[in-house]
Amino acid sequence: MLKEFKKFIMTGNVIDLAVAVLLAGATALVVNGFVKLIMMPIVGHFTGGTDFSEFKVVLSEAVVAADGTIETPENAILYGEWINTIINLIIVGFVLFMIVKAYNKTKKKEEPAPEAPKGPTQEELLIEIRDAIKAQN
Repeated sequence: MLKEFKKFIMTGNVIDLAVAVLLAGATALVVNGFVKLIMMPIVGHFTGGTDFSEFKVVLSEAVVAADGTIETPENAILYGEWINTIINLIIVGFVLFMIVKAYNKTKKKEEPAPEAPKGPTQEELLIEIRDAIKAQN
């Protein structure tokens, strides 16, 4: 059983999948950084300095004790972070589109297979059969 597992793990598909997962995680970090550090300040500039990540709907305020410690944290819907996530998705989708488009251009265009030679039509076969019968008689 151990030999089978080793054979399975060492196949190209499993290794390729592992590399793809690791690259996807690294790409996600890069894209998140790009959106947060580059795109959102640009979007914020054009929206009057708005930072989407701060947009929220407070469901219940935080309860603060007299000494300044938080007894109950604030409960809020952070829809600004969701907007950032949507922008993230759009950027990732666009980047993947561009990668696939570039990959498809590099693929060798397959030439269509040559057509198979056409056989005799049904009429031609019947004529051959008729002539063969005549020749036997």
